[in-house]
Amino acid sequence: MCIRDSLNSVSKQYKDKLAVNALSLTMHNGIYGLLGPNGSGKTTLMRLVLGAAMPTGGSIELFGGEESVNEARHRIGALLEYPCIYKNCTVLENLRRFAILTGADTDELEDILDLVGLKGVGKKEAGQFSLGMKQRLAIGIALLGHPEFLVLDEPINGLDPAGIKEIRDVILVLNQKKGVTFLVSSHLLDELSKIVTTYGIIKDGVLIEQITAKELEGRCRHHL
Repeated sequence: MCIRDSLNSVSKQYKDKLAVNALSLTMHNGIYGLLGPNGSGKTTLMRLVLGAAMPTGGSIELFGGEESVNEARHRIGALLEYPCIYKNCTVLENLRRFAILTGADTDELEDILDLVGLKGVGKKEAGQFSLGMKQRLAIGIALLGHPEFLVLDEPINGLDPAGIKEIRDVILVLNQKKGVTFLVSSHLLDELSKIVTTYGIIKDGVLIEQITAKELEGRCRHHL
């Protein structure tokens, strides 16, 4: 399925701070990387896409406008900031609790564990996990209900190199094998460059540039 999401001159004002400033961008199938320093407006933009914050200007269109924005958001999964999990519960219990909360099918839990690389640890308490494994569990929770679009806010933040690779591999598998489209934020260009198909570069709430991975590679290439 072709996914087309767009923000049209979207702004978000918090008292005297303009967190997002007349920002317009378009996302298609693939992995869209939102790149910018801390405080640039990345998380606010994601909250606007998810409906966790309301824009003070502009409009948002999801899935090509096939349905209303609120209805379309049921087709989106998300991980914003630190993963919220039940630390005293096992991995499988975490998934089951969130499945009940969201009305998702509990028959798919083992398949989700396999997808995010946690098969075989379903009986281990989540509080004993490394941060990378907690991030993978949080992505698994976001996958409940078969979302077509996943929004991940700094999913590799604070991870060691092994943890970063784990999350990167999960994203690539879900995109290439399941056709899930991603909006991923980070301030680390080097890591995003390994998975992203299109970049949106944001600073002070303004979209500086939108560029494909191939175009960026061409600009950065060294010549003799």
